[in-house]
Amino acid sequence: MDKLAMLGGNRAVPRSLRILQWPMVTAEEERAVSRALASGKFTTAAAGEVEISSLEREWADFVGTAHCVAVDNGTAALSLALAAAGVAPGDEVIVPALSFIASALAAVHIAAVPVFVDIDPDTFNATAEAIENAVTDRTRAIVVVHLHGLPADLDQILAVARRHDLLVVEDAAQAHGARYRDRAVGSYGAVNTFSLNVSKNLPTCGEGGLVTTDDPRLYRRASMLRQFGEALTESGDRSYVSHLPGWNHKPNALQCAFTRAQLGRFEMTAKLRDRNVEQFLAALSELPGLQAPGCPPDRSHAWHILRFRVRPAAFGLDQDRAGPLRAVLMRALRAEGVPVSHYQLMPLPAQRAFAGSAERGDFPNSYQVIDDSFTIQKAHLHPDAGPLLDSYAAAFDKVWRHRDLIASYAAAGAHVPPWEQAGRLADAEAAELEF
Repeated sequence: MDKLAMLGGNRAVPRSLRILQWPMVTAEEERAVSRALASGKFTTAAAGEVEISSLEREWADFVGTAHCVAVDNGTAALSLALAAAGVAPGDEVIVPALSFIASALAAVHIAAVPVFVDIDPDTFNATAEAIENAVTDRTRAIVVVHLHGLPADLDQILAVARRHDLLVVEDAAQAHGARYRDRAVGSYGAVNTFSLNVSKNLPTCGEGGLVTTDDPRLYRRASMLRQFGEALTESGDRSYVSHLPGWNHKPNALQCAFTRAQLGRFEMTAKLRDRNVEQFLAALSELPGLQAPGCPPDRSHAWHILRFRVRPAAFGLDQDRAGPLRAVLMRALRAEGVPVSHYQLMPLPAQRAFAGSAERGDFPNSYQVIDDSFTIQKAHLHPDAGPLLDSYAAAFDKVWRHRDLIASYAAAGAHVPPWEQAGRLADAEAAELEF
């Protein structure tokens, strides 16, 4: 049996196999950006600008909504969507405990109060039951995060929202193109958001965001809030009268042109990614020590991030060794050339930005998933990533064949949970900062 690379053996992933550049930049992107440059029209305030308005129309058509508003980043899209829908200071907004921090910061930025709920340990999304248990007389909205690209159970969550007269806002920052039943995500909520960050499945060359809705009133409010609360006309004339306390979240025409080029081949890219990821996960299904991501039959997965949970029993370990096992597996896989990462080190309610007062017993699934899982990001996004993923599968298999050795390290090693590691780092950072 080949010696593990972390013990001096050869890597399973050849160094010649590298992560392919994402986003892809082709002649189409170059022509699109050059076209936008030549136009001399760079923001929504420029009369005759076409790149931003065209992206808005094309994305609305793709998602299946009546309207779309482009903004400068995904976090701004979510704050703007909540504000457009009437979420006010002091209102409570339900947010999953496991997500990127922007899902909750967006509410804080409009002086609303994020109320965190635990997740399902298999889908990593908030459940309708957890959401309903968190509803109070101050609850105004539910932010439904489709984490890693897997749609949440929208039927059940929408039913909760109807019972309590709550707004549903989809945070589809990681779920471009994913479908729930017969519709694309981003078309179910009253107002919904996407990110165009350079790392996303539908990227721009930097930052960007999209807001979708069928409601003409919400569309109008979102458009006004994007630019200081002003009511812009198609001619570009400005009265400089602010009807709403808006922001300056105008997008850049060059970046919208870039995303339009990406959108032109989005379906083809997504189809190839789906094939590559499905083949990769099929190979890993032979390894009982891992719980690979899956997808219920009534929806599709965008595969933005791949999260794997460890199964200690398959290594002859008790469940309380899940954290140490995950740590050893990450070390072994990285040495073999697989760029596994943790992605999140703590649930959102434990973040210092939200006072960091969360107790593990309040969010047991979120804490457990963070302790016993790891992720693969970005490496699989390129449509030609198949050979690289094949080599990753070989690395997983190699590490599995050394499971007895891996188990011995996990059984003997001390374990510091990720949130404690992050806390120590935060303490060190705070000592260097002045607020």
